[in-house]
Amino acid sequence: MAPGGRRSGFATFAAAAIALMQISSLVFPISAQQSNGSRVVPAEGYCSMYGICAQRSDGKVLNCANATKAVKPDTLFSSRIQSLCPTITGDVCCTVDQFDTLHQQVQQAVPFLVGCPACLRNFLNLFCEMSCSPNQSLFINVTSVKQINSTMTVDGLDYYVTTNYGEELYNSCKDVKFGTLNTRAMDFIGAGAKTYKDWLAFIGRQANPNEPGSPYLITFRSDFSDSSGVKPLNSTIYSCGDPSLGCSCGDCPSSSVCTGSLLPQLNTETSCSVKMGSLKAKCLDFSLVVIYLALLCAFLLWGLLHRTRRTAFGQTKPFWNSDNKPDSNKNGKSPHNSVQVPEAASSTVKPSNPSIVQTYMSIFFRKHGIFVARHPLLVLCVSLLVPVLLCIGLFRFKVETRPEKLWVSPGSQAADEKNYFDSHLAPFYRIEQLVLATSASGGSEAPSIVNDNNMKLLFEIQKKVDDLRVNYSGSTVALADICLKPLSTDCATQSVLQYFQLDPKKFDDSGIDHAKFCFQHYTSEETCLSTFQSPIDPSTILGGFPGSNFTEASAFVITYPVNNKVVTTGKENGKAVAWERAFINLVKEEIRPMVLAQNLTLSFSSESSIQDELNRESTADAVTVVISYIVMFAYISFTLGDRPSRWLLLFVSSKVLLGLSGVVLVMLSVLGSMGFFSAIGVKSTLIIMEVIPFLVLAVGVDNMCILVHAVKRQPDQSNLEERISDALVEVGPSITLASFAEVLAFAVSAINPTPATRVFSMFAALAVFVDFLLQVTAFVALIVFDFRRAQDGRIDCVPCARITPSKGAGDAGDEQRLHLLARYMRDVHGPILSYRAVKFVVITVFVGLTFASIALSTRLQPGLEQQIVLPRNSYLQDYFDDLAKYMKVGPPLYFVVKDFNYSSASVHMNQICSINHCNSNSLLNEISRQSLSPETSYIAKPAASWLDDFLIWMSPEAFGCCRKFVNGNYCPPDDQPPCSASSTCSNCTTCFLHSDLDNGRPSTTQFRDKLPWFLDALPSSDCSKGGKGAYSTSLDLSGYESGIIQASAFRTYHTPLNKQSDYVNSMRAARDFSSKMSKDLQMNIFPYSVFYIFFEQYLSVWKTAIMNICVCLGTIFVVCFIVTSSLWASAIILIVLAMIVLDLMGVMAILGIQLNAIAVVNLVMSIGIAVEFCVHITHAFMIGTGDRETRARQALSTMGASVFSGITLTKLVGVIVLRFAKSEVFVVYYFQMYLALVIIGFLHGLIFLPVRV
Repeated sequence: MAPGGRRSGFATFAAAAIALMQISSLVFPISAQQSNGSRVVPAEGYCSMYGICAQRSDGKVLNCANATKAVKPDTLFSSRIQSLCPTITGDVCCTVDQFDTLHQQVQQAVPFLVGCPACLRNFLNLFCEMSCSPNQSLFINVTSVKQINSTMTVDGLDYYVTTNYGEELYNSCKDVKFGTLNTRAMDFIGAGAKTYKDWLAFIGRQANPNEPGSPYLITFRSDFSDSSGVKPLNSTIYSCGDPSLGCSCGDCPSSSVCTGSLLPQLNTETSCSVKMGSLKAKCLDFSLVVIYLALLCAFLLWGLLHRTRRTAFGQTKPFWNSDNKPDSNKNGKSPHNSVQVPEAASSTVKPSNPSIVQTYMSIFFRKHGIFVARHPLLVLCVSLLVPVLLCIGLFRFKVETRPEKLWVSPGSQAADEKNYFDSHLAPFYRIEQLVLATSASGGSEAPSIVNDNNMKLLFEIQKKVDDLRVNYSGSTVALADICLKPLSTDCATQSVLQYFQLDPKKFDDSGIDHAKFCFQHYTSEETCLSTFQSPIDPSTILGGFPGSNFTEASAFVITYPVNNKVVTTGKENGKAVAWERAFINLVKEEIRPMVLAQNLTLSFSSESSIQDELNRESTADAVTVVISYIVMFAYISFTLGDRPSRWLLLFVSSKVLLGLSGVVLVMLSVLGSMGFFSAIGVKSTLIIMEVIPFLVLAVGVDNMCILVHAVKRQPDQSNLEERISDALVEVGPSITLASFAEVLAFAVSAINPTPATRVFSMFAALAVFVDFLLQVTAFVALIVFDFRRAQDGRIDCVPCARITPSKGAGDAGDEQRLHLLARYMRDVHGPILSYRAVKFVVITVFVGLTFASIALSTRLQPGLEQQIVLPRNSYLQDYFDDLAKYMKVGPPLYFVVKDFNYSSASVHMNQICSINHCNSNSLLNEISRQSLSPETSYIAKPAASWLDDFLIWMSPEAFGCCRKFVNGNYCPPDDQPPCSASSTCSNCTTCFLHSDLDNGRPSTTQFRDKLPWFLDALPSSDCSKGGKGAYSTSLDLSGYESGIIQASAFRTYHTPLNKQSDYVNSMRAARDFSSKMSKDLQMNIFPYSVFYIFFEQYLSVWKTAIMNICVCLGTIFVVCFIVTSSLWASAIILIVLAMIVLDLMGVMAILGIQLNAIAVVNLVMSIGIAVEFCVHITHAFMIGTGDRETRARQALSTMGASVFSGITLTKLVGVIVLRFAKSEVFVVYYFQMYLALVIIGFLHGLIFLPVRV
């Protein structure tokens, strides 16, 4: 974020503040020769100095050190004095010339302080008393004089004021705002003084020739002896809370009418906690522990009662035998009828009656299997025709990479507000930035970067940037052609070099000390102004400094704001993008070596850098993903094959060609889905290309394993038609159930408003559906071909070659045909899980992990760190680290008011402004009040208000601002042409008299006529409130003649935002504030900052995630219930899926993975993959025969082995490869989350689920 803020080129506001210091020169001249002044005896009616004696070299008038009696003015002069200095009556100690000069100079103070009349009156009285008080000698003592042309002029004096006077004077002015620069007026008129002594010391400091400020030393003193005759100034001080002088709450928050805001301060949410001794736990955590312990006790009590009841009837079977193993025969096998289980469980249980849907499925799959086995070529050709036709749509394939199109729904509040802001005001400018920093060594702090060598390096860098040229569409583009120019002359470059106006010769003349001087006086020294005539806040161009000690800064921050345009065709910012890419190349090739040679570090960025790096990232890990797929394919080919008794038969029994064909079918389903949606104009995303193949491959491989293993399990005596049809009858319903549950879950998730998530769900639903169709048609036909090949002894991948198997080399019965994994599941895994003690431990541990995951999931933080989505070797990694380390200013924040009614009949004006006579609960007053609590409001400063400045600019008190010629045309201030070059403006008058305004407010016509004048008025010393540059794009004048301003913005800043949670919380706080203000003021107000559009998703990401998860789970439950007609089975599947998702979220919290759209997509996808772990085993259990333990072992032996080899191991080997991806996003959101999903799914599907069923 550009530290200078949007439209940072304010005109010469500082020059006006500087001129305030010159007021003292109106009454205290200097001389060429110094001499000591003699003490004037204090007496009422006597002066310490009187009259103008000479001028010094810079033209400032010099007063005479003249101890004379006060003079009685004539009636006209007396009335003039009374108009400016109402406390001065009777005789005076100033001449007409002195008063005229005073009157001319004080006009420069008025624009700063007129918003708070009490402060302005007190401030003017301080100089009025010093200039014209008839009792001047009582509190003014000339301590030093100089002689010019034989005349003694003042060179130094003591100004006696009481401590109470000084404190009350400071208190009346300390909070007065200078909204144009989002700061306090005290920063300009007092160099940010924190006490009255600091303020008066700043006012009284002696300035060098040709520098603004007092020409002599004024020492404000409160110490004196009673015998000295001194009577310190103790005139009336008006409190800023005095109702008669009407200071606003923004300028006087201590006022009694302002102490109670109608809008309560925004508070951070405090979580409930329970304290037990030294331990403190959240209420939710404590509740979960209590619930878990209660359930555990209930479960133990139930087990004991059940065991006691069975013991009483003599029906108890031991939990385990003396060997801690199930009973087994001599061969080590565990036949079903020999397992010791409770009687209730050991009785033979008939399989569940299939539902009507399952019955029809079985009939269909038997007929379908026979047809495919008889006509495999026809089925293969027809089934492949569908995805091939869909792939034709790939000719219209496009990838959407624009973040705002991926993560922001078209109807979102942030998108609408951004469009409104861009179209009515102006798009936020583009940012090109360099950060140079020193490095710490040996554990010590980084040294200061502010030295001569580094400044010279900056000038060299600046020259290279200025000289950079790039060709775009036949034209040459330089920074000057595209940069932001608030006053249409110079670029608003934010750099420490601006203290030298980007001129190396000025640096050679004044050196590094001038920069250090400007760090403290940037608001009050004209020589510190930038080339675009604006003060440069050192906190925006320096970094790594403690407190406000800018000289110890360890980093330079250079920002080049570039004009931005509303994007409609994508080419509007073509020149800027071309220059930005050349800028990045320049930094890499030339500037970085220069910086490193000085033992400094360099980080950099341009507006287009993130987009360019994201595009580079999309191809950076293509090789890694391809390798991952190759590894999975190799494993698939291995796991589908048989283990023959002779190694030569391995070439026949292997399934490499079948596995490759299955992977091709998976890819065809993905391409077909992408082709269909491309044909209807839906753009793809990088997530689709990275995630959906993984998802469909997981589902497809599982189905491939299940189908192939089911065919292998059929008796060898059956012909191929019977084996195919029986296999489909066995596993077809579970494949259909799982696939349709996944398809409908993804389809329903397409209601998600986030485009990336919605498009992913659409593509995934169609891809899984097409893959299912290809699995039960084309892949079954390929199985037929492969089994025919194997029966004929033809070599895999080379079917033209044949190996004649020797006699007895075939399969050795069921045990030989069963894979090692299947035998393990049947003989080891299943029996172990049948022990009651094991069941108790499994249920206790898994339920406990679920409760722990619920507690952990509440700690998931929304967001997506920018460093994660970028390649690890991206130059932006260092840049974002440096921003968090060095930036002291947050992003600009705008409060936009829609349809502001400025007519006299409307109350909108006083509901918004923050000067005198504005409502105490006005928008700007409340913003100022919120800035006092930045830790909760995230608002750093009061808002810059064009309305306040316009009303002050029009005010008759600001007589140097709104002026008109005799003919009624606009007359600029006297220090601007043509007034500065001639006496053309001598007859100019203020636009209005007090009587022309209604309580200081203009009429509708006056407002409408003078607003364009204000927006075209240049700020200067005589009037710092001109709106040109500062407010050129702060309001939309389209149709404003009707009395309605469609859009107007009031700029402030967020506090520095370093974490994703800071961005989210700051946006939430700003929206809450705007919502409350809109309701309170009955106006349409919304906040806008450039990052809102990207972070809005995180305000509702929890809602989005929960909605998607619940919709998916609910859909799967309904589908399972319809297909199985078993509420119990459907509920078991639902519970296990919910536990898998909760555990995955718990792992995310442990690993610090943030919740965002990518994570939501992965959570939705995890449900789809988790279905494969549950449905097949549950269906196999339901159709099995025997007692529960027997059926569980049967399910594990058949489906468990297929699920483990088809999903767990396949995904495991593929996921591990992603660990070596170059992009952190792959490692975090694909490797870590996928690995966690595979492990959690395996544990629940093959350990917890068999125990539950």
